[in-house]
Amino acid sequence: MREAPVGQRCPECVKGDSRTVRQARTVFGGKPAATPWATYTIIVLNVLAYVAELVHPAIIDRFDNLGRGLLGADGQYYVDDGIFAPAYQPIGVLHGEWWRLITSAFLHQEPGNGFGITHILFNMMWIWILGRFLEGQLGRVRYLAVYLLAAVGGSALAVLIDPDQAGLGASGAGFGLAAAYFVLTRKLHEYPIARNQLLISFVLWMVLAAGFTSWQGHLGGLLTGGAAAIAIAYAPRRNREAVQAVALGAIAVLMVVALVAKAYA
Repeated sequence: MREAPVGQRCPECVKGDSRTVRQARTVFGGKPAATPWATYTIIVLNVLAYVAELVHPAIIDRFDNLGRGLLGADGQYYVDDGIFAPAYQPIGVLHGEWWRLITSAFLHQEPGNGFGITHILFNMMWIWILGRFLEGQLGRVRYLAVYLLAAVGGSALAVLIDPDQAGLGASGAGFGLAAAYFVLTRKLHEYPIARNQLLISFVLWMVLAAGFTSWQGHLGGLLTGGAAAIAIAYAPRRNREAVQAVALGAIAVLMVVALVAKAYA
């Protein structure tokens, strides 16, 4: 038995009452996340993938964001010129390897290549800064939806614009989180991270990284993350969850349709 204001109550009665208490929700409909486990998990997965690619560099060619290409019998990779000889195997997103759209977002440049280790350090820093705030506001499910849509959106735009150029990195997802931050803070009218400082930092990152990383991926992540955040932040309170789910699903379907059209163009 447990103590009550008057007398005692059985544990089963207490459990029954607790089930009737409505859980707190943020203004965006998410369950408040006291500990940003999703953000921590994303960072850990990126670090583990980085260690894996250092041990087995071939992972990069197998899981990067290549739109289309050819794998020769000699194990070398070639440009897809539309003429498939028996000795060449078509590879890439447009040839059915759709998983590259998301796996590439967990890979980063190796040391000594382009930005090297700073590539993953910068991306993880922004995910750490932005992710904890966004996860707290959106809840884990909506936060992960925004993150993954931004990651895939960055990969999808890169494939649509330059399918012969392979890409990798969490930058697209990072820019998507930045767009989501601006949308959500505008709705909340509070800015825990200085907006101007954040904007200048990301513009500099996009410009400086243009020669080493995919600007298409950055832009795709920015647009997709922003669209997903708008769908969540400005959904009407009535039937909010359904409206948010449909809007996010529509964004995903739009990307699929665009990629399928590109594949058969």
